[in-house]
Amino acid sequence: MNGEMDSTAKEPVWEQNDLLKLLDAIKGNLPEKDLAKYKTSESHLDWEKVAFNSYSGEMCKQKWHDVSREIRKFRTLTELIVDAQDYVKNPYKGKKLKKHPDFPKKPLTPYFRFFMEKRAKYAKLHPEMSNLDLTKILSKKYKELPERKKEKYVKDFLREKESFILFVFLNRQDHPDLLENVNKKSNVPEKPKTPQQLWYFHEKKAFLKARPDATTKDIKDGVGKQWPQLSDKKRIKWITKSLEQKKLYEEKMREFIQQHPEMNMTEENIVKSTLTKAERQLKDKFDGRPDKPPSNGYSMFCAELMSSMKDVPSTERMVMCSQRWKLLKQSEKDAYQKRCEQKKKEYEVEMNRYLLSISEEEQQRILSEQKMGSFKKGVGGSSPASKKKSTKAKSSTEKPKPPVSAMFIFSEEKRPKLQQEKPDLSDMELTRLLARMWNELSDKKKEKYKNLEMTLKAESEKQSKEDKGKLPETPKTAQDIWQQSVIGDYLARFKNDRVKAQKAMEATWNTMEKKEKIMWIKKAAEDQKRYERELSEMRSPAPVVTPGKKMKFDGEPKKPPSNGYQKFSQEMLSNGELNHLPMKERMGEIGGRWQRLPQKEKDRYKRLAEEKQRQYKVLLEQWLASLSSQERATYKEYNSLVSHKFGSTQYRGPNNCTLKNVCFLFFCLYLSCSS
Repeated sequence: MNGEMDSTAKEPVWEQNDLLKLLDAIKGNLPEKDLAKYKTSESHLDWEKVAFNSYSGEMCKQKWHDVSREIRKFRTLTELIVDAQDYVKNPYKGKKLKKHPDFPKKPLTPYFRFFMEKRAKYAKLHPEMSNLDLTKILSKKYKELPERKKEKYVKDFLREKESFILFVFLNRQDHPDLLENVNKKSNVPEKPKTPQQLWYFHEKKAFLKARPDATTKDIKDGVGKQWPQLSDKKRIKWITKSLEQKKLYEEKMREFIQQHPEMNMTEENIVKSTLTKAERQLKDKFDGRPDKPPSNGYSMFCAELMSSMKDVPSTERMVMCSQRWKLLKQSEKDAYQKRCEQKKKEYEVEMNRYLLSISEEEQQRILSEQKMGSFKKGVGGSSPASKKKSTKAKSSTEKPKPPVSAMFIFSEEKRPKLQQEKPDLSDMELTRLLARMWNELSDKKKEKYKNLEMTLKAESEKQSKEDKGKLPETPKTAQDIWQQSVIGDYLARFKNDRVKAQKAMEATWNTMEKKEKIMWIKKAAEDQKRYERELSEMRSPAPVVTPGKKMKFDGEPKKPPSNGYQKFSQEMLSNGELNHLPMKERMGEIGGRWQRLPQKEKDRYKRLAEEKQRQYKVLLEQWLASLSSQERATYKEYNSLVSHKFGSTQYRGPNNCTLKNVCFLFFCLYLSCSS
C-alpha cells in the first residue's frame, strides 16, 4: 500500500507551460520536410533530445502519447503539433457537448432507440450479416412501423430532450468557466449562404416540423433531391435572398476590418460570390440582360440548325452543320451574315439600355465577364462604368497605336465646338471644314500642334521599345482552360475553399473521357498558335508600308483582276468551296488547279480579265471626268507616288516623312478640295 502511494507521489505534475515546452521541443526535433505518417515520424524521434528540465525522454514520450490521444491524427506530425498546442491551451474547445465529467449525452432520436432495442435480436437471427446490412434492415423495419408503435419512441425522446435542455441550462450556471471558450463565438460576420443552402435549411425546417422522428437519410431523400427540379421562378426567389444576404455581409465585413486592424484582414477576405455561373446567368436574364448574338453568319446558321437536331449526338452535330453550310449558295450565306449584323446592332442598343438600368458595381462585373473591349459603347447612351472599363481594357500586350498627327490633334480640339455651332453638318462635312481650317492656319499657330505630335511620337516610340522586351502570355494547357471555365461552380460548391475546389477539379479532369476533353484540347492548341504568332510578331521587324496597298478614294471604281490567273483565283475564293482550308493551303490548291486547267479554259479566264479591264478603264474615265481639276490632279499625283518602285526599304520623303504620312496628307488635301 505504501509502495503504491510512493509511486504516485513521484509522478510529476505537468503544468500547461511544461506541456507547451514539450510540444516545442518535439517540433524542433522534426525533419525540415516532414512528409511521412505521424506514426513513422514518432518512431524515428530521438526522445532523449526532446527531454528538458527534470523530465526524461521516456516521460516526455509517455506524456506525448497522453496528449495525442485527445486530438485527431490523420495528418503529418508537423501539422499535428499545431492542434496539440491549441488543445493544451484550451482543452474544452470544440463542438462536443461533453464539457464536464458529469455532463450527460444527447438523448437518442426515436430511430436510434428502436435500432438499439432491436439490433441484438436481429444480430442473433442473422449472424452472417454485416453491420451495414443490419442497419439497412432495421431502417426499413422502422419505416414500416405503424404510427402508434412509433409514438412510444417519440415520447421517450421528447421527455429526455426536455430533461437534457434543463440540465444544460443549470450546468451553464454552475460551470460558466468551462463553457466560456466554447460559447464565445467569433465576432467575424457569418459568411452568406448560397441560394441552395438557404432553400435547403428552409425546407429541412418544414420537413422536421412535419416529421420530428425523421433520420438524416429521410431528410436527404425527402429534401435534398428536389433542388434540381425547382422552377426558375422559385430559384430566383432564393437567388435574390442570397444576394441580399451577401450585400449585408459585405457591409458588416468592411466595418469589421476597419474596427479590427490587428486581424490583418483585407478586402480579399470578403466572399466574392455566392452564386454559381448558371445561377448568375439566370438572375441576369430575369433582370433583362439581352442574350449575346452569334459572332457571324455561320454561327447563326449552326444555332438555328442545332435546335432541330436534339436527337443527333453532339459529336456529329458540328460535322452536319459544316456539310450543310457548304451546300448553301453565296447569296444565302450573305443573308445569314446580314441577319447576324442586324442582331449585333440590336444587342448593342439593348445592352447599353440594360447597363444604364443597373448599379455601377454590376456594370463592372458584366463588362469584365463579357470582355467587351470590342463592344460599341454609346449606342443609346454610355455608362460611367463603361468609360472606366475602356481605360482599363488596354492590355500591356497590345501593340501601341501609331502617334496621331498635328492636324488630327487640331481636329479633335475644334470638332466639339464646331458640332455645337453647326449641328446640321454631317461628319464628312465637318472633316472637310476642319481640313480647310488647318490649311488656313498660320505656321506659328501650327507649331503648338506639331510640338504635341512630336511629344506623342516620342512616347509611342518609348512604349514600343518597352513592349518589344515583353514576352507574350504563356499558353495554357487544356486542363487549365477547362478549370478556368468551371472554377466559379467549384468554389461555390466548396464554400470558396480553393484547395478543395482544386483537388475536386483535378479528380474530375482525370476521370473525364477523351471525347469530353476534345473541345478543351482544341482551345489549348489555338492558344499555343496564338502564343507562337505573338512571339514571331515580336521577333520580326516592324512591317514596312508597301506601295501595293493604295488608299481608296470616294466613288473610285474597284480595280479588277489584271490577268486570267487572278480572275480564276478570285472566283475560287468567292464561291466558298475552299473555305475549310487555311489560307496558305487554299492558295496552293488554287495554283495546282490552275496548272491542271486546259489551255482553252485558261484563255477563257484571260478574255474575261481583259473584258473586266476594259470596263474598268471606261468607269475610271467617267469617274475622273466627274472630279474637279484640283481633285483629279490630287488623285493622279497620289497614284503616281504609290505606283513608284521604292525597292525593299521603306520610302521616306522630305523631312523624314513616311509614305503613310504622305498618303494621309494627300487624303486631307482631297477632302478639303472636294468641298
